[in-house]
Amino acid sequence: MRSSEEKPVTKTNFMLDTLISIQAFGPNATDAINKAFERIDDIEKKMTSKADFSEVISINEMAGRDFYKVSPDTFFVIKKGLYFSNLSEGKFDITVGPLVKLWGIGTEHARVPSKAEISKILPLVDYRQIELDEKNNSVFLKRPGMSIELGGIAKGYAADEAVKVLRQNGVKHGTVDLGGNIIVIGTKPDGKLWKIGIQNPFFKTRGSIVATVEVADKTLVTSGPYERYIEKDGKIYHHILDTRTGFPVENELMSVTIIAESSIDADALSTTVFAMGLEEGMDFVESIENIDAIFITKDYKVYTTSGVENLNFKIVDKQFELGKNI
Repeated sequence: MRSSEEKPVTKTNFMLDTLISIQAFGPNATDAINKAFERIDDIEKKMTSKADFSEVISINEMAGRDFYKVSPDTFFVIKKGLYFSNLSEGKFDITVGPLVKLWGIGTEHARVPSKAEISKILPLVDYRQIELDEKNNSVFLKRPGMSIELGGIAKGYAADEAVKVLRQNGVKHGTVDLGGNIIVIGTKPDGKLWKIGIQNPFFKTRGSIVATVEVADKTLVTSGPYERYIEKDGKIYHHILDTRTGFPVENELMSVTIIAESSIDADALSTTVFAMGLEEGMDFVESIENIDAIFITKDYKVYTTSGVENLNFKIVDKQFELGKNI
């Protein structure tokens, strides 16, 4: 007979534009999960661009005019977003808002814009035009019409903060899944590692698994074109936009999964590394400590960085094979 402490409590909710599931073990699990959801709700209200009001919307409304003071949460995420924008030389860019709005992928207004429309918008996508006032927690977008979009990083922050709340409330074992941003807390209650599946990124096989890894106290975040896209004249246009061309990124990749200790880092890096492509992305991840990646290419090959072999990595779908080192 299992003790009550070993039975998980699981709750799901739709927030941050995705289905969120939190699982926790222990006598205080229900209360801890409720508090974690409250924290996620708080973050969403501050950082969403899809509401009547948020701190991010207010920053965007003040673009070209003045600084806008924000909470420590929003300031931290924007500062982190700027760090990754710099690190990736703009492949990840939190000022991508005007482009995201133009394409509207994932909304009822989704469409393929003209090259002329994109050319007009592109000068507004430039992370170097953000000014931060650290002393006053204030943010200024220098050009009118610029807008910050934290969709590529806020989910990671929310996942990290949810885990923080769970730990503060006595949870030693559990999982947080924000629509593909997965964090595992500790090991399973029996001491075994969590086995996490890497999703098949091909459009017709949603929900099936390509490979598995075994981890404790880690986060896995996956980016790929299968998440949100529109189709026009037989061509698929996905939501990961190339900030140089204004069109969706085109390369040999179908997905990138980042494995890290911080979900905010993994969230930003998954988009960044996908935009870089296989070779540049692989070199980039290998250059950062305590970060690993799994790449799946359009020809059903799987490539991994060096640390993945320590995670009991196994390909479980025979359609896929391990690619040779590049």
